[in-house]
Amino acid sequence: MTALWTPDRDRMSRAHITDLMAWINGKHGRSLHDYAGLHRFSIHELELFWEAVWDHAGLIGDRSGPTLTHPRAMPGAQFFPETRLNFAENCLSHTRGDHEIAIIAHAEIGSTTTLTWGELRQQVANMSATLRELGVKESDVVAGFVGHGEEAIVSALATLSLGAIWTSCSPDFGVQGVLDRFGQTKPKVLIAAASARYNKKSIDLSSRVNALLDALPSITGCIQYAGAAADCISESITRAGCDVRAYADAIEGSETLRFSRVAFNHPAFILYSSGTTGVPKCIMHSQGGSLIQLVKEHRYHVDIHPGDRVFYYTTCGWMMWNWLVASLASEATVVTYDGSPFAYGAKTLWELCASDQWQVFGTSAKYIAAIEKQGYSPANAVNLEPLQALLSTGSPLTHESFEFVYREIKPDLLLGSISGGTDIVSCFCLSCPILPVYRGELQCAGLGLDVDVVDEAGESIIGEKGELVCRRPFPVMPIAFFGDHDGSKYRAAYFERFPGIWAHGDFAEQTEHGGYIIHGRADATLNPGGVRIGTAEIYRQVEAIDAVLESLAIGQKVDDDTRVVLFVVLRDGLTLDASLKTEIKTRIREQTTARHVPAVIAQVPDLPRTVSGKIVELAVRNVVHGEPVKNKEALANPDALRYFENHPDL
Repeated sequence: MTALWTPDRDRMSRAHITDLMAWINGKHGRSLHDYAGLHRFSIHELELFWEAVWDHAGLIGDRSGPTLTHPRAMPGAQFFPETRLNFAENCLSHTRGDHEIAIIAHAEIGSTTTLTWGELRQQVANMSATLRELGVKESDVVAGFVGHGEEAIVSALATLSLGAIWTSCSPDFGVQGVLDRFGQTKPKVLIAAASARYNKKSIDLSSRVNALLDALPSITGCIQYAGAAADCISESITRAGCDVRAYADAIEGSETLRFSRVAFNHPAFILYSSGTTGVPKCIMHSQGGSLIQLVKEHRYHVDIHPGDRVFYYTTCGWMMWNWLVASLASEATVVTYDGSPFAYGAKTLWELCASDQWQVFGTSAKYIAAIEKQGYSPANAVNLEPLQALLSTGSPLTHESFEFVYREIKPDLLLGSISGGTDIVSCFCLSCPILPVYRGELQCAGLGLDVDVVDEAGESIIGEKGELVCRRPFPVMPIAFFGDHDGSKYRAAYFERFPGIWAHGDFAEQTEHGGYIIHGRADATLNPGGVRIGTAEIYRQVEAIDAVLESLAIGQKVDDDTRVVLFVVLRDGLTLDASLKTEIKTRIREQTTARHVPAVIAQVPDLPRTVSGKIVELAVRNVVHGEPVKNKEALANPDALRYFENHPDL
């Protein structure tokens, strides 16, 4: 297979990962000269590798004691158990000058806020002091019901600076969805936006915030800001016994920036599973594990350099927000956008990319497919000369989207299709600036991650589809699930399938290049006639058809077998007729196998999805089988489920 892109020698020589190899060679007398050799070193010499990342990246902290204890225990292994550090300190106490830009925050209404490093440091110091006044101490939980702007970043860094724990939900969530999450983690202080704006629609959040305060007695302090649509706020935010303060007041002052250094494995973040099959799991990630893993990804896998402008389209309820914020520790400028990525058409984000001169543009596979469907060519519309990397996650990036990127966005570009998730607040498989990019493949497994694809017996396989696993411990394994006192839910989630091995739940394939193809979630894998099929294999073919905007496949139990049912969302004004059904079936049969061809194809106006944009196959499967969907509050558009109830084509 011919590579779509190969880095030139100059780019490879300037890459952080090249310098890391030289540093390891000099310090440890090794001879590492390519990614394969470095990866082998990183998984077979875990202690030396993670020490090298710490030293080469210049992490700040009091490192002492062993690097790894119980190295064969999963779960149970601990990295740097006697080391102390602070995540926020590593984001703020480096050499970037006070007058250089740290954050560029865009809002859909057209406003832009810029914070210099000096302003960011001062606002974090003042917010930290406010949180202390509100009684926040080490290990307390501070929650954010916040939009994707500078307020969330300042509040999170201030929380972490105290050794407290940050957790957040996006304003997309309804009250019950937030309560399903914050109700478990019992925050002491709430940071809240009173309004939001999406797709030119103003949203009053004040009643939701008041409902949260009424339902969460653990909250004794609230810091509120107007949000992106201040003109639509209808209620004052207040509750008896709760100290409510204005965000503008909370960041005012001249406090000194201080950091509480905590244990490497002290909790930093609580993230939430999607919650589509029950109450969301509350996944706790550590200060040190999150920091060292994300710094590793930013510097050695994306090649972020000081001053680079890094953008990711995300919300504060998705782990890519944590990923983005951590790029401050690599001295990058963080760029945010709060609103619809299509508020002003396909050009919305690309014009910002050009005007700000982003080096890294992060988005979702669905977004890339959408701009292709709209016929938009960024390369012909704006100047993308500074852009060095385009990252895609959320669902598998199709082969056709790979080609679209290099044809219509930029031919000289690191295209990183990346995959990991909330469970590890990072990636198992991702990009590499010194490796070629092949059509449809994630370039490599992450450094320090002993990733493998195994069959049902747990045996390694190459060129075949199987379960994605990790065979050795890594620093960003969750500390625990919040409230899971005996660890039983944690062990069940990752270690019951293959004892002693992390089973991630992805249906994947390892290629001859050492790359990976993600075929979908293992729990959504189809089994017609007992043959396992990844849903992504079907979506890739169906969504290449111009009439189809999106698709969703499930397995429907019929008698003693399972048949494949495909739901499609078509372009406005189109109807699924016999001709289009034939075209869909023919393409699937010709490009995959006869087993992949759906027995039934049905049209629906919309697909249910989580607030981070992932379609939820399991919820649809439940509806089709007349089973309850346990947590509709996890969905951004739960009403879409009704399109699948008693569908006439089934």
